[in-house]
Parts: sequence; structure tokens; C-alpha cells
Amino acid sequence: MRFAILTHDHPFLHWDLLLEAGPVCRTWRLLSSPEDVRPIVAEAIPDHRLKYLDYEGPVSGNRGAVTRWDGGKMVWLTSTSTYVHVIVQGTRWQGKLSLHAPDRQNHWILQR
Repeated sequence: MRFAILTHDHPFLHWDLLLEAGPVCRTWRLLSSPEDVRPIVAEAIPDHRLKYLDYEGPVSGNRGAVTRWDGGKMVWLTSTSTYVHVIVQGTRWQGKLSLHAPDRQNHWILQR
């Protein structure tokens, strides 16, 4: 399995975290830089196609452009509707990540 973090400039600067999950990528919008060592607020967004694991360039529908911030291999440890725990091995990020949705909505917290 693979993961990617894409810098996305639309509708505002944010980062998309994509985790390969079978035929799609579970995806979250990170609302602060992935370089931040503190917990990062994230929003669950619709699943993305696998092609975005390797894609850089314009996004259809005049939705800006994406560039790759990091990516690599990952291993799923736990995956539920409100909790995700993975191990990532990228260029910038290595180690365990957890995402949890304390309010059971689209608001999540990412911790490395």
C-alpha cells in the first residue's frame, strides 16, 4: 500500500493526505503544514482515485493544482469510521500516524 501528501492551492492552501485503501484512497484535508509537529486538524473529504498517489499538476474543474509534498509506502494497523492508525515510510514522514474523529463528524485530528 502507498500514501501521498499533496500540496493543494484551491480553494485555499492546504495539504491532502491520501492513504491507499483498495481501489481508492481515503483522503483528508490537512489544515496546517505537514511539517508541524503538533497535532494537525484535518477534514475527511471524498475518496480520491489511485492516480493521485503519483499525480502532480492541474486539478479538473478549475480546482487549482497539486504538487507532491511526500509519499511512499504504508501499512494499515487499524481502520474504522472514526480511527485510523498506519505506519508510513516516506521521504519526509516516517513512523506511526493516527487520525481520530473525536466528534464523529468530518473533523479529525492527525498525530505523528
